[in-house]
Amino acid sequence: MNDQEMMECSDGAQQMNRLRAIMHRLRAAGGCPWDAEQTHASLVGNLIEETYECVDAIQRNDMPHLQEELGDLLLQVVFHAEIAEESGHFNFDDVARGISEKLVRRHPHVYGDSSANDSEAVLSQWDAIKRQEKGDEEKPYLHGVGQGLPALLRAAKLQKKAAKVGFDWPDATGVIAKIIEELLEFEDALDEGNEAHIEEELGDILFSVVNLARFRHLNPEQIMAAANRKFEERFGKMEQSIKASGSSLETASLAVMEHHWQAAKAQG
Repeated sequence: MNDQEMMECSDGAQQMNRLRAIMHRLRAAGGCPWDAEQTHASLVGNLIEETYECVDAIQRNDMPHLQEELGDLLLQVVFHAEIAEESGHFNFDDVARGISEKLVRRHPHVYGDSSANDSEAVLSQWDAIKRQEKGDEEKPYLHGVGQGLPALLRAAKLQKKAAKVGFDWPDATGVIAKIIEELLEFEDALDEGNEAHIEEELGDILFSVVNLARFRHLNPEQIMAAANRKFEERFGKMEQSIKASGSSLETASLAVMEHHWQAAKAQG
């Protein structure tokens, strides 16, 4: 490590210690009442929200915003570590040490004498080491995969894990055929009028569509986020067009809204 790198490392450590000191002060007697009242459970919503705001900044390629949101996300890590330290469970140093040691253990091709010449080999090795560390060799293969993830992401993770042992379609044609099959089964469920069966078949459709996204090396959560943004933008254009015509969303008929929707869609 050269002098410049040492100076940057020192400054980074100082800033990290400053953040931890601020968090400690906010939680201490005479600090901030709101911060002092928080628990691991009460902060779950904040943790999820900050994570998705980071994702949004990445998708929009907004680097200044990403810097800010990564800071907000880092705050959540420091916040949880501070709460855990107060109760004697662990502290931020334990968190940093744990992930550092994990990275070294799971990269034996970098820090040891193993070899992994491409990303696929790296991921396969990582997965094998992870299963060994967690004592999962005797547990079901999909045990614990993606627990806590949003449903779309967990579906993709389950499918990807299953594909590692060969449980996968040979090409996208089979995946598309499966989607069509599930749609037909959904129509049958509608005819039956069995709500539980309808819900089950809708789940099968979603699961199959996620599989197609995975097969195309696409992230289903990002695809859904993009579709949401597109709908929001087009709906906004439709609303503006309706208002410009002297009407409103509340009074416009479905036919009128469809007309303006198609016009908004034509704009891109």
